[in-house]
Amino acid sequence: MPKEPTQLPMTWRYCGDQLKLWRTYAGISREEIAKEADYDAEYVKSMEQGRRRPTLRMLRVADQVCRAHGTLEAADQYLKPEKSVRPIGEFMELEETAIGLYWYETLLVPGLLQTEEYVHELMNHGLPPLDDETVEERITKRLRRQSLLDGKSDTAFNFVIYEAALRTMVGGAGMMRRQLERLLEVQRMRNVCVQVLPAGRAPYVAFGGPIILLETEEHETYAYLPGQGVSTLQSEASDVSRQSRAFGTIRMQALGMEDSDEYIRKVAGEL
Repeated sequence: MPKEPTQLPMTWRYCGDQLKLWRTYAGISREEIAKEADYDAEYVKSMEQGRRRPTLRMLRVADQVCRAHGTLEAADQYLKPEKSVRPIGEFMELEETAIGLYWYETLLVPGLLQTEEYVHELMNHGLPPLDDETVEERITKRLRRQSLLDGKSDTAFNFVIYEAALRTMVGGAGMMRRQLERLLEVQRMRNVCVQVLPAGRAPYVAFGGPIILLETEEHETYAYLPGQGVSTLQSEASDVSRQSRAFGTIRMQALGMEDSDEYIRKVAGEL
């Protein structure tokens, strides 16, 4: 059965088209404007074609060099993601360029930290069952996302994992032991922090489900709330503030890095 192509947000496409029109009218090449914004020309091209969300920095630079009198920068407010049933595409776009990612997970290891066999186990046993091609595509996408940890040493990654996720038996004891070893491995990266929230220390807000906060290069913060079938990507300041305070409360009750390492080793030893 053919897959339905991913529909990019119309606002991205319209704004990207305006970027290209203003640039062309001003007689400025893509390479020139890319240099002004400190971007790669291909990255600018993807924004002009609506394949990537035009960044605030790009809009500001284009506004100045093309003398658009504020019309391009003003478009930024219409590019903010709205609540939707499946906002995963916008979330992944923000995740790719985020300078800060703060992730609280309840029952499973965060996707960026999952071993390949852990990913395969989850993807092959999802409901409703998916065809092999779709399963392989999703596995590839998740594993590709994990390259963010290696390729973005200037990005801060902070993961808080509820104890239940360490004890959820995905694929058996051997697989879980290797997954816990992976957590200890990434903990050694200087820009990655993994903290454990023991069940006995969890505040009530921790039972509300996963929370992911992303900070962009423009220092805007978004909150992504993955759920069973329905997920939301929040951009309203009041909504993001509420999720930030919830994450802060959870993180305050979590163990420090050294104690978290010891706790992970303890759980692994019990398998």
